[in-house]
Amino acid sequence: MHNNLNSKPNSDTRIEIIEYNSDWRVQFLAERSILQAALAEWLIGDIEHIGSTAVAGLAAKPVIDIMAPVASLEVSHDAIAAAEAARYCFYPYKPDEMHWFCKPSPEVRTHHLHLVPLGSRRWHEQIAFRDALRQNPELAQEYAALKRRLAKDFANDREAYTDAKAPFIQNAIRMQISYKT
Repeated sequence: MHNNLNSKPNSDTRIEIIEYNSDWRVQFLAERSILQAALAEWLIGDIEHIGSTAVAGLAAKPVIDIMAPVASLEVSHDAIAAAEAARYCFYPYKPDEMHWFCKPSPEVRTHHLHLVPLGSRRWHEQIAFRDALRQNPELAQEYAALKRRLAKDFANDREAYTDAKAPFIQNAIRMQISYKT
């Protein structure tokens, strides 16, 4: 039995966008080492730093987003307990796409972990969006401005904030994928 959160992770925690912090990369690298050891049995590729904290110079919520590649959600089900042993809290958010976790608690989040099947649509889109922001500083600054505005508009509604970013993200992904093909 997994130590699931009893309810949805706290979605009304105030959204705060802060200036880029070069320590975010260091935090990712430290956490990646922990996760490589804890999840070695299920990993089928490199653990990736995704989200805004993975883009140098980009303002972000100070939460390190980490995506770890697994063969499938079914095969990696036992990895949930291993991630919990590494102090991650499991929650079945988008359970048809990933195993999702936060750390250290739903109320105070410093890390999000996404166990995602390698090669899945979610995997490709997360990498494409991150890479689009890394390769296009103007796009990254547009995204930062959008996030700041939405953080004010939806300061206490994480779901609405996330939903409002979706059209921008999908457009950037489409541009990145068409650029690569």
